[in-house]
Amino acid sequence: MKKVIVLSLVIAVALSACDAMSAPTPAPVAPTAVPPTAEVVVVTVEVPVVPTEAAPTPVPSATPLPPPTEAPTQEAAAATEPPAPAAQSGSDALMLEASMSGGVFENVSVSGDKFSLRCSPKEITFDATSTDIYITQVDLYYRIRDKHSNDTPPWAYAATFQTDGGNHFWLTYTGEDVKPDNRKAQGWFDFQLVGINKYGDVVGRTEHIEGLVTYMIDCP
Repeated sequence: MKKVIVLSLVIAVALSACDAMSAPTPAPVAPTAVPPTAEVVVVTVEVPVVPTEAAPTPVPSATPLPPPTEAPTQEAAAATEPPAPAAQSGSDALMLEASMSGGVFENVSVSGDKFSLRCSPKEITFDATSTDIYITQVDLYYRIRDKHSNDTPPWAYAATFQTDGGNHFWLTYTGEDVKPDNRKAQGWFDFQLVGINKYGDVVGRTEHIEGLVTYMIDCP
């Protein structure tokens, strides 16, 4: 009886071993794939720069120089007909040579060769006739050069002539009319007549009349 039990055990153990050997081997588990690290690629893109053309700098228009090369135009004298002064026929009257009249004036005269701020004569009269029909206004410009100095001051506007509405122009200018900064104890009163048309444009002018008239503050 014991042999039968032992044999049965041996058979059972053998069958278990066979079952274990014949059991399928489980398939190996594949490792989880690790995603590759993304590679950062830096791409440099050259963008062409189109230069912006700068706007041209505006060029100022030409500006006329002030008289005696050119001066600000004064308002035309009122269209009245004041009485004309007496003709410059006295012994002290000075008549300009035709060559000094600039080709647009004639019979240009000055009543004397001196005038003063405080002494007689205190005024001087200019007289002229225009030969250009387009001249409607005549302006007087001047400078006073000290007789004891080499200094040459700039030209300055003096006054606008009276007119008969035609081609006759005249002006009486006094020692007081000279601006205080321009006065000299004794100096040459250089002057020039400038002819202007109705549009305010310079038509012509006399030459610079220099060393003809003396201006004084006090009596000599």
